[in-house]
Amino acid sequence: MKKIVVLTGAGISAESGINTFRGDDGLWEGHDIMEVASPIGWEKNPALVLDFYNKRRAQLLTVTPNKAHHALKELEDQFEVTIITQNVDDLHERAGSSKVIHLHGELLKVRSQFDEDLILDWKTDLCIGDYCEHNSQLRPHIVWFGEQVPMMERAMEITSEADILMIIGTSMQVYPAASLVQYAAHGTPMYFIDPNPAIAPQPNLKIYEEKATIGVPKVAEELLNN
Repeated sequence: MKKIVVLTGAGISAESGINTFRGDDGLWEGHDIMEVASPIGWEKNPALVLDFYNKRRAQLLTVTPNKAHHALKELEDQFEVTIITQNVDDLHERAGSSKVIHLHGELLKVRSQFDEDLILDWKTDLCIGDYCEHNSQLRPHIVWFGEQVPMMERAMEITSEADILMIIGTSMQVYPAASLVQYAAHGTPMYFIDPNPAIAPQPNLKIYEEKATIGVPKVAEELLNN
């Protein structure tokens, strides 16, 4: 069974109504990114950070997977599919995809400050005073700026084994995630689906200059009918 590796970014989630929280001015909900997405911001004002992610978590629970998410699930009928996502939502899982790697963490999980491997499912607000079993404050299970990306090595390994690579809804500007394409074997067939594809043309690349909900079902149908 051929292996398809799918790299997804904010574009696929935005079509489900996920607010990226990042404005044209680079601010997230009016906050400097380092205030709400860095260890320094967390240390300085944990209440602000928790409020920011509580709002994101609450919004996530109001949306549903879209046609692009479901089309990726359908590919599992004929392929071994692994999704490597920069997104922190669970829309791929809710659509039924069975192998999903979250590079930047998961919004519906929290972890202990005492033990980063102590991870809990969490769907309600996270507050100051919510402690783990070690009496340590819980924090969002999100990879913040300046932190290591723990799943990166696994993602590089999986990408190197891809028979087909799909890139969906990402600017390919966020590192280290953007570097994953470099680990695909030379000549690996690639499909890039984005309204503003920022990638250099190459013989093995097909570009679909469309939104994910339009482009992904097209590519999925093409692959399933080949």
